[in-house]
Amino acid sequence: MKFFFTALFLFVLQIFHAQEENDTYANGVFEFEENKVQKIFTDWTRIRQSPNVDSSVLDSLQANQEVVILKKENSVLKLGERSANWYKISYQKNGKTSEGYLWGGNLCIGYRNKNGYDFLFGLAKTLNKKNPGFEGSIQQNYASVKVLEGSILLDEISFETGSGESLNYGNFVTESNHKLKNVELTLKATVSGEACGIPSYEQYILFTNKKLVSLPQLMNVGDADVYYHSEEFIFPNDKAGIPNAFIFKMEEMEKDDNDREKKKHASAIYLWNGSSYRKK
Repeated sequence: MKFFFTALFLFVLQIFHAQEENDTYANGVFEFEENKVQKIFTDWTRIRQSPNVDSSVLDSLQANQEVVILKKENSVLKLGERSANWYKISYQKNGKTSEGYLWGGNLCIGYRNKNGYDFLFGLAKTLNKKNPGFEGSIQQNYASVKVLEGSILLDEISFETGSGESLNYGNFVTESNHKLKNVELTLKATVSGEACGIPSYEQYILFTNKKLVSLPQLMNVGDADVYYHSEEFIFPNDKAGIPNAFIFKMEEMEKDDNDREKKKHASAIYLWNGSSYRKK
């Protein structure tokens, strides 16, 4: 009898484990509020009659098109490492108001308008990437930032954003030129997870002469009071900044078995010539 209950318990555990693996949850960066304006990120985003990929295509929208979120549907679609709900939306096109459904992964995580330019931040794709030191590959998400003038795409750059666990929160802001020569403004795109040990990524981008220049990506991660790794830039307008250069700083702390802290520091200087940078 004891063997029977043990076997039954293990069987039930396997069922719940299988259900857990098959459940699909949306990444937090694709959480959009109802009755709010959002923008299309992916060109020729398909608008469907119902919230699924087998439904009839009613229309397609280009990047930078404004839409209004009417309702978040319960159905979730996962493509690669990107998971998002379907949304019912309305939009204006050719003087007509239309409605339909789109996948949330095709919307911008964030967007900004500055000095007559539209800047869009979104997740572009998932690709297989070799995993150093291990056999096989891992799935890696890539985000993009686009700059448009009206309906014309001026430039676009892509960068890594980690696994799906790092996509709980996203932010996109414009900053000053940080006193860097010929730089009109600086953009910062951020994605992060909510659990300990899940890294967050910060991507700084310089906007100069209608071009986007991505700086080395920053990564921060921590595990309670046991470990942390932090990276930052010191710009010319910051305390201890250097004219027409930015300084990379890294600090790492780890506690040993006796609760003693071991810290590591590293830094590098990057010189900026008005259009590109190089490591000093």
